[in-house]
Amino acid sequence: MANQIIRDELRERRVYQWELAKALGISEATMVRKLRTELSDEETTKLLGMIDGIALEKAGLLKF
Repeated sequence: MANQIIRDELRERRVYQWELAKALGISEATMVRKLRTELSDEETTKLLGMIDGIALEKAGLLKF
């Protein structure tokens, strides 16, 4: 499956795809389509960082 690292991180950090999409300023449907094909290393790194930030914010450890 494409972008398995991102999908696993979302699951482990309990971050929903719609939350990541909101942080990116795109719709949830666009996020789903984006994850259908393998992303570049730079894009993957960016998304993993955003997932980390969202998880920290949800835990109350980080404020945006």
